[in-house]
Amino acid sequence: MVDPIPPEIKKAWEKWNIRGTILFSLSLQGLLVLLAPYRKSTRKRLLIMLIWSAYLLADAAANFTVGLISNSQGDDNSHSSTSQGHEKKNDALLAFWAPFLLLHLGGPDTITAFALEDNELWLRHLLGLGFQAVAALYVFAQSLPDNKLWISTIFMFVAGTIKYVERTRALYLASLDRFRDSMLKEADPGPNYAKLMEEYASKRENKLPTQIIMIPEPGKEARATDVPVKEGMLNDLEVVHYAYKYFLIFKGLVVDLIFSFHERDKSREFFKKREADDALRVIEVELNFIYEVLYTKVEVVHSSWGYIFRGIAFGSILAAFGLFHFRTKKHDLNQIDVRITYTLLLGAIALDVIALLMLIFSDWTFATIKDPDSNSGILAKIFKSFLWLKRPWWRKYKCETMNPKLEEMPVELDHHVLATPILFRRWSGSLSSYNLISYCLKSHTSKIHKFTRWPRVIAEKITGFLHIDGCYRFVVGLIKTVMKAFIGSLSGVMSILASIKHKVSEVIFFLVDKLKQITGLHHIIKKISELFSYIHRTVMGSMGLRDFLDGIIYVSREPFTKELWKFIFEELKTKADYADDPETAKRISAARGEWILVDSDTKVDRSTLMQYLTDVQYDESLLSWHIATDLCYYTFGEIKVGKENFNYREFSKLLSDYMLYLLIMQPTMMSAVGGIGKIRFRDTCAEAERFFDRHGLLSRREKKKWRKNTVEAKACESILSVNTDVKPVTVKGDRSKSVLFDASMLAQELNKLEGKGLDKWKLLSRVWVELISYAASHCRANTHAQQVSKGGELISFIWLLMAHFGLGEQFQINEGHARAKLIVGK
Repeated sequence: MVDPIPPEIKKAWEKWNIRGTILFSLSLQGLLVLLAPYRKSTRKRLLIMLIWSAYLLADAAANFTVGLISNSQGDDNSHSSTSQGHEKKNDALLAFWAPFLLLHLGGPDTITAFALEDNELWLRHLLGLGFQAVAALYVFAQSLPDNKLWISTIFMFVAGTIKYVERTRALYLASLDRFRDSMLKEADPGPNYAKLMEEYASKRENKLPTQIIMIPEPGKEARATDVPVKEGMLNDLEVVHYAYKYFLIFKGLVVDLIFSFHERDKSREFFKKREADDALRVIEVELNFIYEVLYTKVEVVHSSWGYIFRGIAFGSILAAFGLFHFRTKKHDLNQIDVRITYTLLLGAIALDVIALLMLIFSDWTFATIKDPDSNSGILAKIFKSFLWLKRPWWRKYKCETMNPKLEEMPVELDHHVLATPILFRRWSGSLSSYNLISYCLKSHTSKIHKFTRWPRVIAEKITGFLHIDGCYRFVVGLIKTVMKAFIGSLSGVMSILASIKHKVSEVIFFLVDKLKQITGLHHIIKKISELFSYIHRTVMGSMGLRDFLDGIIYVSREPFTKELWKFIFEELKTKADYADDPETAKRISAARGEWILVDSDTKVDRSTLMQYLTDVQYDESLLSWHIATDLCYYTFGEIKVGKENFNYREFSKLLSDYMLYLLIMQPTMMSAVGGIGKIRFRDTCAEAERFFDRHGLLSRREKKKWRKNTVEAKACESILSVNTDVKPVTVKGDRSKSVLFDASMLAQELNKLEGKGLDKWKLLSRVWVELISYAASHCRANTHAQQVSKGGELISFIWLLMAHFGLGEQFQINEGHARAKLIVGK
């Protein structure tokens, strides 16, 4: 039988298998240590997939290489290279390499878990530690007694074991059960009720006038480490300091712990005195602390024992390098393997140095500075300079809108978009958008704002600092002019290609029509078409490819704006002013739009809108208001949108598309409130596509007649033109869960109230804030923890902000006991 693998390939594999896999394992460690920190600050699928692949391959490569080394020990034809036909064995070097794989299995400090579920597998990693340590010791024992590198090997074994134990302990501490247990206070039996009642009964039996009075326990004095609430803006070190303080208090939110009203009052006092920008910066850092606790080694390393063992591990690597470089005679060893050994040693040292620098410049180190106001000390100045780079970078962006039906001047307004470079971002700084009408029309929604590439932002900062921004603007303008001319020249070529494509399509359609006229061939073509349609539906549906492709094609990203955050912050801050008692706070957090409708800021009666919020399920309400927002957005009506309403209009659109994205594309996160949202969405899409097809809006030829965004406008006008005097459920029944024309009725009601003086867009934007607030406070807490490792979500910021304002059901403990005291009358 012919061997399918050529001898040359077998020989190359036998020669390079261990060398190649161990270098591959080292390269994966370098990739993870450099790229893993950026998964919290990006949504780019390619980068996330690269990190995910490296994370999975890192363990597999290390385990595979340990097995190769173990199998090669004692085999004369094992890993070696030839010199004039004579092979040199390298058992000592192979034994020296084995502990490096323990080091690699320990992983970098920047990632211990890719997903929250990985932390629950800490016991598996503990078992793996035992097996891999035994395998490394076996390889080492096989090399004795002739191993002249045994001391260096022991040093590396110590370093590798420490790193592997660090990772296993980090996974253990981040597992949700252990995470919850670590925050539980000592068991509190309360006052001795039995003893008190025995004394009370004894006094009463002796006919003594006795009564029990309650004396409130004095509140505990503030800890010495507590920082008093500061008025005004916070500097960068203070932001980290306060974020760490509230992280220690509120990290229990991740595992649904409850908090005291004293903690609630302290947090409310702090955040009610903050501006929106400062609150955003504090919550950014606080979520960053949550990310690092759950997905990195930070909690293990940032401790007294962590520093000690990390020092021992690094010292062991340096000692192994020193012994190998200065004390080992390398002339009788394979020189290729010697170079690989130097690569492994220097790679281990480099990875530890990078980890040390990341440790020094981490928020955990900044939080240890006790006096943020102090300007003395070179270390504080270095930290302040570094933190200045990590603050949000806002860039002015000119936003405009116009009525698609009218040729009038657009409304323009300046917005500030988040343009922090990825090197310094703490989260992605973007909102994902998904639009039902655009999806049904198979068109891409135009973005309200555009992202600014971070190299350009950095260039603007540098040129502005050097006072050469005029030259920079001239060069950018020149490049834009050249690019515009180049694109103009290409447009002619593209039009020619489009014309050719059109002619070819006509020929193909003509030939297909002729073929269909042949007897029997039409039936065959139909059956083949049905077969391909069936295969397409099966593959796309059963393998989940449809949702994946929809996420790529129809989900867009919008940059986060300062104005949107300020609006959300002020809305929640206003609600916090009303929430002085726990019951009111619970009612506010449980509201999903009705609180805004009953808020008496206008004389217009809005009770007709209540049925679209309180009388339906949350997912039905969300879909109805999403479609209604689009119907109002693309059909301006009689009243023009002025600058004062422009922000509210854009806020409504952004939050509407964002909430639909969460409902459909993040079903796990919205599972607690989503209900049958996916079914309702599919039924609504089916009805919308049938309606659009009937009106000729799905044909490509029809779409080409309209300008950008006017296809959506035409579709919205067609929906609103349908008579809705009779409710859809009366005509269709309740089998279909579509809300398309219920949303049309809602939009018509909003337009009618606008004619009576209602500020429609202000109401819509406030309703959307309440809808997202309801979802934020009712989603499972661990889903917020999952999102911080995927670029972060605005809803997680709102969740944490609501907790800081005391809006929710987490506050159930009165601080201290009311002490009972027996009073005996005379």
